[in-house]
Amino acid sequence: MVAKINTIGCNSTCFCYSSGMKFLILENIRSAYNVGAIFRTADATGVKKIFLVGYTPTPIDRFGRMQKEISKTSLGASEEIEWEHSNDVGEVIEKLKTEKITVVAIEQTKQSVSLATFKVPESVAYIMGNEVGGVSDEALALSDVVVDLPMLGQKESLNVSVTAGVVLYHGLV
Repeated sequence: MVAKINTIGCNSTCFCYSSGMKFLILENIRSAYNVGAIFRTADATGVKKIFLVGYTPTPIDRFGRMQKEISKTSLGASEEIEWEHSNDVGEVIEKLKTEKITVVAIEQTKQSVSLATFKVPESVAYIMGNEVGGVSDEALALSDVVVDLPMLGQKESLNVSVTAGVVLYHGLV
């Protein structure tokens, strides 16, 4: 049985965060299946809101219909977690920073720190990037910190939905 994490109410704009809040920024994710899987994991780990940026698929398409791939893989979590679409990752990051949210890009760079040594801030927004190109240069430059996952095998990366799960459970277990 999965424990339900209590959420804290907020105003109509949903930007009155208290300590312990988690957010996700999904930047240019191609696969609706990955988005759905991330919604499901986000629900299980207490994420307050998901920002869907660029061409990342949204749970409701432009015609007002449920996106069936997201609905299927999220098992309904896409109907439980608040989400917002934006075309501008910089605008989303700046909005979160004004609310004292630490913005953490998940990416392999020369400046990144290992998830193993990363201490989760009280209020955090994790940026997950495109399946091939990763987090954009703009988002990396605006992030407070860049964190990577140690890769011990021959492959240099994990699927974005798997990475989201590892990162979101970091500090919970």
